[in-house]
Amino acid sequence: MGGPSMTQPVLQVCLLGVVTVVRRGKTVTLPRSRKVRALLALLLLEPSPLSRARLCDLLWDGPNDPRGELRWCLSKIRGVLDDSVRKRVLTSGRELITLDLSDCLVDAIELDSVVKTGVSQVSAERLAPLGALPSGDLLDGLQLDGSPEFAGWLAGQRRRYKEMRIAVLRELVVRSAPGSDETFSRLEAWLQLAPFDARAHRVMLDALVTCGRLRDADAHLAATLRSFEREGVDATPVREAWRSARAQTVASVSNHGPPAPRAVAIGPTAEAESSRRRASVAVMPFIDSTKDTAKYGAMADGLTDDIITRLAKLRVLFVIARGTVYALGARGVGAQEAGRMLNVQYVTSGAVRRQGERTSIVVELAETEGARIVWTDEFHGSAEDTFSMLDSIIDRIVATIAEAIETAECNHAILKPPSSLDAWEAYHRGLWHMYKFNGPDNREAERFFRSALQLDPTFARAYAGLSFTHFQNAFLDLTADHERQIELAFETANHSIDADGRDPGAHWAMGRALWLRDAQRESLAELERSVELSPNFALGHYTLGFVHSQKGDPKSAIDAANYSRELSPFDPLQFGMLASRALAHVRMGELEEAAHWAVEASARPNAHAHILAIAAECLALAGRLDEARKLVARIRARMPAYTVEDFLRAFRFDRDTNELFRHPARQIGFEGRAR
Repeated sequence: MGGPSMTQPVLQVCLLGVVTVVRRGKTVTLPRSRKVRALLALLLLEPSPLSRARLCDLLWDGPNDPRGELRWCLSKIRGVLDDSVRKRVLTSGRELITLDLSDCLVDAIELDSVVKTGVSQVSAERLAPLGALPSGDLLDGLQLDGSPEFAGWLAGQRRRYKEMRIAVLRELVVRSAPGSDETFSRLEAWLQLAPFDARAHRVMLDALVTCGRLRDADAHLAATLRSFEREGVDATPVREAWRSARAQTVASVSNHGPPAPRAVAIGPTAEAESSRRRASVAVMPFIDSTKDTAKYGAMADGLTDDIITRLAKLRVLFVIARGTVYALGARGVGAQEAGRMLNVQYVTSGAVRRQGERTSIVVELAETEGARIVWTDEFHGSAEDTFSMLDSIIDRIVATIAEAIETAECNHAILKPPSSLDAWEAYHRGLWHMYKFNGPDNREAERFFRSALQLDPTFARAYAGLSFTHFQNAFLDLTADHERQIELAFETANHSIDADGRDPGAHWAMGRALWLRDAQRESLAELERSVELSPNFALGHYTLGFVHSQKGDPKSAIDAANYSRELSPFDPLQFGMLASRALAHVRMGELEEAAHWAVEASARPNAHAHILAIAAECLALAGRLDEARKLVARIRARMPAYTVEDFLRAFRFDRDTNELFRHPARQIGFEGRAR
């Protein structure tokens, strides 16, 4: 798609600011039609080919001949992009339309590529031209009346590219020479894009003060305070930054003489980082991009409210309250800018769209720092069943947001030296090891959870994680003190509940510990409590299925396992969800079904010996003995002394189910005494 590595691209298209096209060094005169420019942007920026029907829906609200108008617009784009060497407007099957961008540089695409790579990983030579782009919006000045779907698309794209440009400018400020004209020009560009970004003002004040430009700093502060007060934005962080910068300068002058310019620091202070307990997220009001405001506007607001409420119930994230995000949304503050104003790590935004008889809900989760998209997805339903489908969609959105943030936080923690971790980071470092399901990693997980608790003795989730490491020691037979590990799992689960009795993770830990104690009824009660507190807590649903699959109701086990997989399709415990369903099918006499799900479980990453044993037993029960023997060989290669008795001792089956599994074990060479 082009980039700065190309010496001289044949075609250059600028979408950031006023739309311009340059071919072989000469500016091409564009048609005056706004629809042509809108169509050009859609074809350039959408990642997949677009159908004629979709383009007509986006750009025309019921003209007499939308396809005829589309053909006319495409002919104008051909006149702009095509030349004697290359035809750039391509059609597939007469319905799909795409562009050939060979030897072509598109500023918006280059910006997107840089941000996806990570601005900190990109060379200054590649970043600098992007920092010098015009200050206008994407497709600056373009507005289409009577095209609500395109208006929604354009609003979202404008916010997205604005945040990307801010990320590039922030990185360039960090790399600029302290006190240089380059630093201040880039700061001015940053503030022009985000006038209420408290972090940008803090950096500007710090840069002015450290260069000895105190009068300029005072003037900037006064203007900023007036601007913030007019908009009702809290200016406290800016005031505090000014006081801190002045105090450091006074101290430096009294001790060492005039201050020397210092490198710009962008990000939370060390003190703020050390006190962080949870990742924070703001859910901005979802946008209604349809014309039926009465119906879909209410749906957009309802989605926002429910996501905020259900995320808060998980208790593992700090969620900004509804009133605050709605107030910012009403002032037109974009998602990423709101994230910076609220000083949160993550921001969620979305839109409700109508496409013919279908309604789609688009959701995006992004990091405030760097504007990196962490997760995005689109959910669909028909117009008739829209409200009936909402609960299921909201559950999936909430569970996926929590899972995506957990994964991102784990990845951040892994990259930091262990000695520098705060409680939250140590907890996530522990999670990363915990999900490896082996002895050495489980010991590392325990060490990090204990480190988190030393830093914060009231951290409920760290106690729950510690309980799970003791659970693994007992369940996977990783240590010799089996009974002691069961008691430690129970004790640390108790500590988790004491720290936060409304945390579903605390009751999940207790439910697992009680299962280890063979207290089936009490275990189910705690697990039911975990999903009552948070219906989106996938691990709670999974563990309900796990417990029911052995002695409880097998149909309930299948329902719970299916729902946990729907909530968390990429969960590191997917193998357990699938294996629980397999055990439930065994107890229902559905042996082929059991074999199918057990084989699926055995193929998942980090599937441990018990999962392979379930697969071997289910295959043997289904008469697939050769496949079962291969799995037994895999188990023995990993754990030579492992037998069916080790497998049965780990679970809580009734006597009949135990005997059911012992019989095929003899046929596949899996029999033997427990160690």
